[in-house]
Amino acid sequence: MRIFTASLATETNTFSPVPTDLAAFHAAFYAGPGDHPDTPTLCSSVVPILRRLGQNEGFTVIEGTACWAEPAGLIQRETYETLRDEILGQLAAAMPVDAVVLGLHGAMVAQGYQDPEGDLLAQVRALVGPKVLVSAEFDPHSHLTPLRVANLDILAAFLEFPHTDFEERGEHVVDLTLRTLRGEIAPVISTFDCKMITIYPTSREPMRSFVDRLRALQGQDGVLSISVIHGFMAGDVPEMGTRIVVVTDGDAAGGAALARRLGEELYRLRRDTAFPMLDTEAGLDRAAALVAGRPGRPVTLADVWDNPGGGVAGDATHILRRMIERGVTSAGVATIWDPIAVSFAHAAGEGAKLTLRIGGKSCGDGGEPLDLQVEVLRVAPEGWQSFRASRVTLGRSAVVRVAGTQIDIILITSRSQTYEPDIFTNLGIDFASKDVLLIKSTNHFYAGFEPIAAEVVYIAAPTCYPTDPARSDYRFARQGIWPREPDPLGLDG
Repeated sequence: MRIFTASLATETNTFSPVPTDLAAFHAAFYAGPGDHPDTPTLCSSVVPILRRLGQNEGFTVIEGTACWAEPAGLIQRETYETLRDEILGQLAAAMPVDAVVLGLHGAMVAQGYQDPEGDLLAQVRALVGPKVLVSAEFDPHSHLTPLRVANLDILAAFLEFPHTDFEERGEHVVDLTLRTLRGEIAPVISTFDCKMITIYPTSREPMRSFVDRLRALQGQDGVLSISVIHGFMAGDVPEMGTRIVVVTDGDAAGGAALARRLGEELYRLRRDTAFPMLDTEAGLDRAAALVAGRPGRPVTLADVWDNPGGGVAGDATHILRRMIERGVTSAGVATIWDPIAVSFAHAAGEGAKLTLRIGGKSCGDGGEPLDLQVEVLRVAPEGWQSFRASRVTLGRSAVVRVAGTQIDIILITSRSQTYEPDIFTNLGIDFASKDVLLIKSTNHFYAGFEPIAAEVVYIAAPTCYPTDPARSDYRFARQGIWPREPDPLGLDG
């Protein structure tokens, strides 16, 4: 048995001013054939999983390139075509194969390609023919297109948001692939279009119970896998929106009926799934009240929309400016993307005191740059943080402290949202001693920060992210979805 595996992934915010080129992939994660570390990354877990199983069970695994770029704007056309053709060339050299297993994200958009994953899968299918099994793992914040479904035999997305189960779901995809190759199952994909787009955090109800029910259904009555494709509201493409995917053992009609039932159930929950978000002043009022009550643990403030994981720059200053103006004196900030400020801090050196212009460089919506008197506490050739079992680079980094305060700001050169509290401790910041932790992430931080926080407060501050799909200036996304229409499935009556 011969299986080819590779990964090509990023998440494209078509509204983002930050373009994506080949250097962005090499800066975040790029592993040539055989070079993938044993630890998984978010969208490439299938590679080390197959390597391990192949060694243990005696089948051949041919590894292609695995790469990931931090979410940003449109992918340069030459970059996408170069990476696609690199993987296709590796697959051609590996032929014949019994299966192709890919780690994808599902929300890529490139210059000239509204559906790069569909294009890649169509070319994979054309290369291997109709009888070779083709499987893929996706991020749920993706776009499910007919072209992808037509060229896949098996697909599954992470179920959790935050994505704490990306390795588990990689094992799930690999297990279904191996069972199919052994003749134990005959997978069939069924889908249902929920005609909506919103946020579905599984860290709270009602999504917690909904996903738990999905897990319970898997493995029962011929149901092999169930996924919720959340959709990605910052991706202006025709297939943007939420979908249910059911993979059954040869029962297309049963899978379609189950997908519809689950999709209609989720549709009825659409107004209740997103977490409550406060504006900046209300969020800071809440934090001040908690700090005054001396909770013993820091209050975590999530700058929801200035999230590099959603493709924006991560250099907005709006909340931090208001914190300073309101007299906050004890805080940890993770992070502000500012390569220029990092280079100045490195040049000045640890212990230096200087005036530093921070943030506010990518777009005007997130606030003007902050001109601050700071002390350089730490410089690092490469900062990093954890995300479950994976290691996420921050690139060349620095920590600066605002003069006269205990406000410590992490400055980075490789954009990343904040995942775990070790982003602070790895750079010498005692996060537990702070009154407030200001982090840039929508919800992936939750699993790491909720246990150490007095409370998590979600703040919707201005940025260049399209925060309201009912009013966003889409050019390609279809109109007939909620909240752009009040009841596109006609189930409210």
